Amino acid sequence: MVGFERLKKYLWRLMRFPPRVAYAIGLGPLIGRFVLLLTTTGRKSGLPRVTPLQYEEIEEVIYIGSARGDKADWYRNILANPKVEVRVKSHRFVGSAEAVADVERVADFLEIRLARNPRMIGVLFRFTGLPVKPDRIQLEQYAAKRAMVMIHPQENSL
Repeated sequence: MVGFERLKKYLWRLMRFPPRVAYAIGLGPLIGRFVLLLTTTGRKSGLPRVTPLQYEEIEEVIYIGSARGDKADWYRNILANPKVEVRVKSHRFVGSAEAVADVERVADFLEIRLARNPRMIGVLFRFTGLPVKPDRIQLEQYAAKRAMVMIHPQENSL
């Protein structure tokens, strides 16, 4: 079992590499429709940590869901230090991240994600055992195991 966990962690880290390369070579405006680069400060090391993540922008606030709930390193880094840097499309900004664990608000976010990206989110739901179009109760049960972050851009940043 330990070997499987190590392989899973390795594959997870490997998946983070292509979006970082795409942004580095100037493809941010293309992949930035779905993926941003979030820079947090490591809670133990104090070093910058860059993580590509899917997001939604709603009324000038960036919403990011954590599929790993409160176990994700980037999420735990935010709890320790909410100041973040975001690179999305061709823009960069500094923001203040707010952790949201309220099940109803996370479920609302998932409904928006599903409405905006039905195929992609439907596939994600199927991988986790949900139907492609879950009802509200199923979404709230799923949301109870997840976490969400809202990033509020700071004025005059970067």
